[in-house]
Amino acid sequence: MQDIAEQLRAWHAAGRPFAVATVVGVSGSAPRDPGAALAVNDVGEAIGSVSGGCVEGAVYELCRAALETGRPVLERFGYSDEDAFAVGLTCGGVLEVFVQPVVPGGDAGLDAGIAHLGAGTPVALARVVDGPAGLLGATVAVTGGGHDGSLPSLTGELERSLVAQARAMLDAGRTGTVTLALDGRPCTPAISADTSAGSVGGTVTFFVESFVPKPRMLVFGAIDFAAAVVRIGTFLGYRVTVCDARPVFATARRFPEADEVVVDWPHRYLDSQLDRLDGRTVICVLTHDAKFDIPLLERALRLPVGFVGAMGSRRTHLERNAKLRETGLTEAEIALLHSPIGLDLGARTPEETAVAIAAEIVAGRRGGGCLPLSAGTGPIHHDLERPRSGAFRVA
Repeated sequence: MQDIAEQLRAWHAAGRPFAVATVVGVSGSAPRDPGAALAVNDVGEAIGSVSGGCVEGAVYELCRAALETGRPVLERFGYSDEDAFAVGLTCGGVLEVFVQPVVPGGDAGLDAGIAHLGAGTPVALARVVDGPAGLLGATVAVTGGGHDGSLPSLTGELERSLVAQARAMLDAGRTGTVTLALDGRPCTPAISADTSAGSVGGTVTFFVESFVPKPRMLVFGAIDFAAAVVRIGTFLGYRVTVCDARPVFATARRFPEADEVVVDWPHRYLDSQLDRLDGRTVICVLTHDAKFDIPLLERALRLPVGFVGAMGSRRTHLERNAKLRETGLTEAEIALLHSPIGLDLGARTPEETAVAIAAEIVAGRRGGGCLPLSAGTGPIHHDLERPRSGAFRVA
């Protein structure tokens, strides 16, 4: 829901009812990840997407129905279903979609969660998607220091366990399902599209969405290639910072799409950002100037970030590696450097080079094999069984 948070907050502030359809489970070649959302308000306006077009029409109607009945519903869309072609999910995957009506002021957890989303506060939104009758849709909004909302008529142990699990997922930036017994013990997940019978064996399944700040992309070197990398980094959803020690090049006018332009020595700026870096952080070193690159890379390759890449020719790469060895970096640490940065696309222009760099970053994050899809026969999405957060380094 983070992609549509601003519009949801506007509807909520205006007192306008709406329904949110959220992907809570996927398998096979499903088109969107868990957390993808589509929302429909009381006048039929729709925002967002759950499938990139495959089942939007069917989900839209589910949202309209939920607004009329006031009841949430968990629906399954899969290729094996008899109506697969009717709804358009012909990719071979399966989507579990939870549709929840939202009435401003009607649920303390949802109200708080939407407020946190709008304010940009990190929050984990835990919603019951399968459980005892009458509990479906109950929401708890968990932040680093507390939580809002509750689970009516259930044990305090269950709520305490949920809050602890949701806070751990928030810390890791993870989104997924959590299934707990009524006494709070973890159980095997058992999402079912048939929610009429309630949970099986006295369990409750929650979908926990972690909303954290955008991942960061640090681009060092205010060159013409950097402008293209900034544009594609922004397009991919990163918060992009450009840093260069030369004030004549590092200007907001040259990089209007950057979130931040910093004039500082690269290694000094990196040292100042240590508490704001995590396993999703991408570092692109484009200066190919040893006096900037070596002190910077000496630090970057020892940090728990997701990707460190450096631009330069094959010769520059070899000379840079030799200098990094002289600083005391191990071979294992040097092997973490993606250099020359980018996939071999035959790129020439800054824009083509930016595409090559972005492609390597995406492949590393998602586990892609960097081959044409037509060259393989396996799953298109390689990260279905991998954690959806944390470092994605590829040596």
